[in-house]
Amino acid sequence: MKRQVRKAVFPVAGLGTRFLPATKASPKEMLPIVDKPLIQYAVEEAVAAGVDTLVFIIGRTKNAIADHFDKAYELEVELETRGKTDLLQVVRGIVPSGVECVYVRQAEALGLGHAVLCARPVVSDEPFAVILADDLIEEDAKEGGALSQMARLFNKYQCSILGVERVPKEETHKYGIVHPLPFANRISNVDDIVEKPKPENAPSNLAVVGRYILTPRIFDLLQTIPRGAGNEIQLTDGIAALLNEEQVLAYEFSGRRHDCGSKLGYLVATVEYGVRHPELGQQFQTYLRANAHRLDEFAPAADA
Repeated sequence: MKRQVRKAVFPVAGLGTRFLPATKASPKEMLPIVDKPLIQYAVEEAVAAGVDTLVFIIGRTKNAIADHFDKAYELEVELETRGKTDLLQVVRGIVPSGVECVYVRQAEALGLGHAVLCARPVVSDEPFAVILADDLIEEDAKEGGALSQMARLFNKYQCSILGVERVPKEETHKYGIVHPLPFANRISNVDDIVEKPKPENAPSNLAVVGRYILTPRIFDLLQTIPRGAGNEIQLTDGIAALLNEEQVLAYEFSGRRHDCGSKLGYLVATVEYGVRHPELGQQFQTYLRANAHRLDEFAPAADA
């Protein structure tokens, strides 16, 4: 019997230091792109891929994500009383019917591999997805979301799949990089994976970004591998160990990725999603066109 991906893990316990002070009391995954937080885009992508159990790995002081996906009785009553039915449906639709949210506390920040390991009691012996919400990936009009594409591949090949994209050679030090062997169109067998190699040592320019489908064997490996870079349990090291036992594929998904873990990537995503927003897009485009010539005025004055 073929297994299907029904659970998705969202590691959201990080400190988000690059966005301080905005992330002092709220996770970076709650930063909004126009009118939806990053984590909601990630959840919508997972649900569209057939996921019905959302596993959030949260930190001790960051409750905003649980609050966002919880039912807000007072707000719903207020919106209903005021006759704001459209907004009421938006609020009620944040978590679709039949989808369960589970919250697991990560007591110590010991790396992405440790965050994934924290999900083991919920995931058990099932295949599962891992989504990093600060990698915002636009849905492809023909192929759907990145995770939907990967779930279809998993249904066919029944093995772990890494979402990858090609990056400039000089940026390989920012990513886990795979050594690919040809397999099929936009699909490679992963022969090796190296965490943040220098450009001259990188086995390719295929970078692993924030989408994974993993078999449950990864839990045993994460439990036993030694700590890696930063004295943390690295997911990349777990995947490298998994390669010795199982087939792992790298898939070049369709859809543009925005690195919202960086301030520039976040700003670019905000603008691009803003100009396509069904309610505000046209007005925003008009504003941008009318004020493009004023960019020099907006910029801070150069030092004398």
